[in-house]
Amino acid sequence: MPNTFLTPSIIARQALANLYETTVMAQLVHRDYEAEFVNRIGDTITIRKPAIFEAKSFNRTTGIEIQNATEGSIPITLDKFVDVSFAVTSEELTLDIIDFNAQLLAPAVEAIAQRIDRDILSLRADVLQRVGTAGTTVTGVGGPVTGTNEWAWDNPRVVIDARRVLNQRNVPPTDRFVVVGPEIEAQWLGDPLFHQADTRGDTEGLREANLGRRVFGHDGYQTQNIKGPSGTPTTGQPNTEIGVAFHKTAFALVTRPLVLPQGAANAHVESYKGFALRVVMGYDQAKKQDIVSIDTLYGVKTLDADRAVKIHGVVA
Repeated sequence: MPNTFLTPSIIARQALANLYETTVMAQLVHRDYEAEFVNRIGDTITIRKPAIFEAKSFNRTTGIEIQNATEGSIPITLDKFVDVSFAVTSEELTLDIIDFNAQLLAPAVEAIAQRIDRDILSLRADVLQRVGTAGTTVTGVGGPVTGTNEWAWDNPRVVIDARRVLNQRNVPPTDRFVVVGPEIEAQWLGDPLFHQADTRGDTEGLREANLGRRVFGHDGYQTQNIKGPSGTPTTGQPNTEIGVAFHKTAFALVTRPLVLPQGAANAHVESYKGFALRVVMGYDQAKKQDIVSIDTLYGVKTLDADRAVKIHGVVA
C-alpha cells in the first residue's frame, strides 16, 4: 500500500489533541472562546466577566428576592501570537501520524503549551496579597517561622493561610486551585496531609500535574513553569518560588482562531474546547525542504486580583 502524505488537517487535529492534554494553567482559569476568525494580531475584544450573586436567606412571607446579575465586561488584547515552525523531509511526511507525533509534533506542541501556561502565570504580578515566608531561607520540615504567624513554604499548611485570605474576600469555595513549583511539590508530597483525601484531574496533562490530594479546599497542581518571581529560574543564588492559590475566575485565557493566509492552499485551522491551532505547510525552494508552521493566538488577563493569593518562599 503506498504511503499517504500527512496533510495540515491531520497534523492540526493531532496537534490540538496534544495541546489540550498538556496544558495545566489553561485548564484551571476562566476561558473565553468564539469560533469567529481574527484578522489582526493585537485586536482588542471585550469579554463578559462571570456574574456575581449573593446567597439570600429565604423568607416565606416575603418570597424570593430577584437579583440583578452583577456582570461586568473587560477588554482583552489578543497579543500572544505563538509559533513553532520546523523543517521536515519527504520521508517524515510519509510517517504514520503516531510516529510523526512522537518525533516532531508532540515536542512542538509541548513548547506552545508551556508558553501558554507561563503567560497565564505571569498574571501573578497583579496579585498583591501573599502568604508564606519571603526573603528567609527555610530548610527541614515546615512550621511557623519565629516572630511571624505564617507557615514556611515547605509546609502545606501555608495553604490554610491562603484559604483564609480568599475566605475574607468572599471568594466562592468551589473551583479553587493551588499551583506550586517542583521544589514545593517535593516537600509537600512527603507530608501526611497529602494522604488524607483524594482528588482528580480532568485531562492527561492535569492528571500528570495533579499532586494527588486535595489541599485545604484547593485542588493542588505542580508546574515546572513556577521557578521564580518572573517565571524563570535564577542563577547562582537561592531560587524564590512563588506558588499561587486562586479561584477559577481570578484569571482569564481568551483564544480566537486565526484566518487562513491568503494564497496558502496547504493550510488548516482546527478548534476544540476553547483552543484553536493553525497549521500551514509550505516549501522552502532555496533549501529544498518542507516547512510545517503551527501557531495560535490568545490573550491573558487578570479578572479579579482579590481572588488569588501568592505563596512566597525561598528555596536554598
